[in-house]
Amino acid sequence: MPVCVVGPCRYARRMAVNTSAESPLPVGEVSRLIGGWIDRLGAVWVEGQITQLSRRPGAGVVFLTLRDPSYDISVAVTCYRQVFDAVADVVREGARVVVHAKPEWYAPRGQLSLRAAEIRPVGVGELLARLEQLKKSLAAEGLFAPERKKPLPFLPQLIGLVCGRASAAERDVLENARHRWPAVRFEVRNVAVQGVHAVPQVVQAVKELDALEDVDVIIVARGGGSVEDLLPFSDEQLVRAVAGCRTPVVSAIGHEPDNPLLDHVADLRASTPTDAAKKVVPDVGEELQRVRELRDRARRCAVALVEREERGLAHALARPCMEDPHRMVDERADQVASLVDRSRRTLRHLLDRADSELRHTHARVVALSPAATLRRGYAVLQKADGHVVRSPDDVAAGEALRARVAEGEFTVRADNQGS
Repeated sequence: MPVCVVGPCRYARRMAVNTSAESPLPVGEVSRLIGGWIDRLGAVWVEGQITQLSRRPGAGVVFLTLRDPSYDISVAVTCYRQVFDAVADVVREGARVVVHAKPEWYAPRGQLSLRAAEIRPVGVGELLARLEQLKKSLAAEGLFAPERKKPLPFLPQLIGLVCGRASAAERDVLENARHRWPAVRFEVRNVAVQGVHAVPQVVQAVKELDALEDVDVIIVARGGGSVEDLLPFSDEQLVRAVAGCRTPVVSAIGHEPDNPLLDHVADLRASTPTDAAKKVVPDVGEELQRVRELRDRARRCAVALVEREERGLAHALARPCMEDPHRMVDERADQVASLVDRSRRTLRHLLDRADSELRHTHARVVALSPAATLRRGYAVLQKADGHVVRSPDDVAAGEALRARVAEGEFTVRADNQGS
């Protein structure tokens, strides 16, 4: 609740008193001191929502209660009838107002109240301007960033539902979800979805469901309404509570023209509670049809793969080498036989030529050998030590020599006369 107060600290310092267990202050004195401090506070501008309004016929004073919906705090307000009559046509219970009032302390009951001197209704345009400013502030913090949004589970086993008691939104979500997937379960929290109690109750319900381990997704649902009726779903406290949830949150406020801030911070926005049920819960019939289509597609892919492999195998078997595997061996065998014959002829030719050359060389060796010379009638003279006699001077008179002929050898003596 915005409050403008000027200089309360100096009054608080003046109120400081010394007390102890032995010298306490009486209740009346404490109440008097509090009243003195409040009297010095002066008039303040206060904003809130009217929760109770009492206009007794003939009474000169109007009683009302001003409440802060975000923090569940209330304060009593009184004003003269003529002050309220100035706005009586546009102000009713649930309306947001700005009050210029002076705090008063009623000492006998120890009760604080505000004496209003002026009441101003907060118009729709002003509310929307404030919401736009709050939206920009929260967006700058990154609370609406797409990367923060969590994906929804494909098939939630337990769904948390926050909605009004016995409301059309609750009926739409439950009926449509169970029609789509009969086995789905819900954990329902019935809360006030408008008025001064809406924000604390919705925040508490969201936090309770988020704390449950079995809850897979949370739906906050309401069947639309006016801008004033939807103000609780743009409250900063609720927006921050949803931003801090570990469980995915779906906003199903069902109000298209003006989106509350809950739509921006939620992980998924649904246009209506029925749309939320369709987006959160899969349709069992559609899933069965999808399974059948995928199964048929898989079967067609498998059949096409087998047929393609069969065609490839038939094409491979139709090749000549597969029809007559020995044909290649036979063709190669003829080539091998031809090469063997050719190698044999070449080898035989080489052997014949080598044999001819060997016989020719042998004949030459035989013709030139000493044995052949001896067969023609020649003899070789050798001394006793085996040296061949090549010159008459090598032989002494009467020296015994050994003569070697073709058929053997014999001994001769040198004749000096012959020399």
